Amino acid sequence: MLTAIVGINWGDEGKGRMVDLLSEGYGVICRYQGGNNAGHTVINDRGKFILNLMPSGILRDGVVNVMGCGMVVDLEHLCGEIDTLWEKGVKVTPENLKISDKAFICMPYHKTQDILEEERLSDKRYGSTRRGIAPVYGDKYLKKGLRMGDLLDFRTLKQKLSDIIEWKNLTLTGYGGKAELTDTMRWLHEYGKRLCPYIADTSEYLSKAVLSGKDILFEAQLGALRDIEYGIYPYTTSSQTLASYATCGAGIPGMKLDRVIGVMKAYSSCVGEGPFTVEMFGAKADELREAGSEYGAATGRKRRVGGFDVPASRYGIQVQGADELALTKLDVLSYMDKIPVCVEYETDGVKTDRFPFGDRLLRAKPVYEYLDGFKTDISKCRKPDELPDAAIRYIRFIEDAVGCPIKYVSVGAGRDEYIVLE
Repeated sequence: MLTAIVGINWGDEGKGRMVDLLSEGYGVICRYQGGNNAGHTVINDRGKFILNLMPSGILRDGVVNVMGCGMVVDLEHLCGEIDTLWEKGVKVTPENLKISDKAFICMPYHKTQDILEEERLSDKRYGSTRRGIAPVYGDKYLKKGLRMGDLLDFRTLKQKLSDIIEWKNLTLTGYGGKAELTDTMRWLHEYGKRLCPYIADTSEYLSKAVLSGKDILFEAQLGALRDIEYGIYPYTTSSQTLASYATCGAGIPGMKLDRVIGVMKAYSSCVGEGPFTVEMFGAKADELREAGSEYGAATGRKRRVGGFDVPASRYGIQVQGADELALTKLDVLSYMDKIPVCVEYETDGVKTDRFPFGDRLLRAKPVYEYLDGFKTDISKCRKPDELPDAAIRYIRFIEDAVGCPIKYVSVGAGRDEYIVLE
């Protein structure tokens, strides 16, 4: 069974929580895109973990975790993440972590370029996490970079890097910055050497895993609306966040998925710039943000929040090809008397239930319906019939509106705080 767990909206839907929950039934967990620009927060019996690069399956004993060729890897950040896991009693070894030799390296000068460009853009910025993601993916497609496999031969690495830095400084000097060969080589030695034992031909490993009948779970970062092709460009990430890219970004492009699980919150949240039609402001936003602890796992930034967005979610389900859904953080809404759900957009006086793009999205206004709140703590519920009727009505309303079955409902952050629906 090849399964992908993907985000339906803007990211931060709770994918890491669902991967942690479902990973028990899989032998291999694979991250297939993105870098350390977003994070997965997982809470289980070992404690609370924020994972930026590491697949969420690292918290399961006996699971092999793969960082696929579609990822970009900040060596220093990954070493820090490994150290933190060891400190919390989670073993990270070449047996349970394999990094693709084809994954691209996010260099210090990528972060410098990212920061300088955001500062140049000022109030027109894209909302970058300033961790070098756009520059490193840009260099990947310009064929001006290093891959993890290059770390396995430091005899040729210096010359490769020298040529790249000479080219890169043509850009950085325009910003008033500069990359130094000696400092960058020292960085590669310090952190790259530590990671060499984990570097592998993960395409070969995954192909053998499929042939031997192992079940593989593919883990995505961010959501459909942040996809570089199908998201709210240019306010997107720089990689493909869709399930259809899973096997390609993992390293086995000839394989096909059997199942796609889409994850979406019971309300909406968004980090970064760009159109967010359902955004709340003022006291209402603060109340929802605090109730849901809506702060970015990677950066700590306040998330923008709002009611559930049907047009955006229906579009996300379509492009993700979701077979079933997980609805997270339903318990957060327990304080509301009336729960807002955006069922349509209105642009220039015309209503639509389709998700628009371009200038139409920038001018869109939400059209709400309000459902009765359930006004009770549901965090101890473990079966559908333990939920209050109003909560069940809310779930079914969302399910009918987006046109895809909801199978999992999380009622808390803990590993066992969820309900499986019929």
